Amino acid sequence: MKMQVELVERFPDVDDYVRLRNLAGMSPKTTEAARKGLPNTLYGVSLEADGEIVGMGRIIGDGGCFYTVVDIAVAPSWQGQGLGKRIMNALDAWLQVNAEPSAYVTLVADGEARHLYSKYGFVETAPASVNMEYIVLPREGG
Repeated sequence: MKMQVELVERFPDVDDYVRLRNLAGMSPKTTEAARKGLPNTLYGVSLEADGEIVGMGRIIGDGGCFYTVVDIAVAPSWQGQGLGKRIMNALDAWLQVNAEPSAYVTLVADGEARHLYSKYGFVETAPASVNMEYIVLPREGG
């Protein structure tokens, strides 16, 4: 019998967030970074199976002009079952109701995930614009 996966409109707590990012092969985040950042979530969802968080996704931004879809993750043992699409359906539905008509919505697509995101209207913008990033490294002596 296949276990039921429930989508809940609540983002995981710090421990589940850090655990799920690591399980999904995403860049690790410190507990302190997660503790500071997660309360700034505009909207987030979790996928739960038998009380365990097996997927997540959230939207961050300024609530008016700019929104960014982040932290789309599904535990490896649950991938390939359309759960990423369930997460995106919920996030997209929230954006359709809450984002201003002129809002700019972005995300960074890793690998083949761009095919999923294109179904929601996301388009590649290179070479006109490119994603740029850097990761803050630990400070010396502190």
